Amino acid sequence: MSVKIRLKKFGAKKRPYFRIVVMDSRQPRDGKTIDELGLYHPIEVEAKQLILDEAKARSWLDKGAEASDTVRGLFNLKGIHVK
Repeated sequence: MSVKIRLKKFGAKKRPYFRIVVMDSRQPRDGKTIDELGLYHPIEVEAKQLILDEAKARSWLDKGAEASDTVRGLFNLKGIHVK
């Protein structure tokens, strides 16, 4: 089973927000999750855009979970450097 850290979309039309989740790579974008790591609100002010449990994120990365390109960029903003 390949595990990925990726975004799960919520919200209304033109008002999206995303949860940063750990999922089996075979699941659809809005499918069943294994764990939730945080939230990403692209429309909010800069300080409230990204809420992340860094300890959980590092733990999943250490276990071998792969981050999507978008999540990798968000992690870099928080100082979590992904290979």
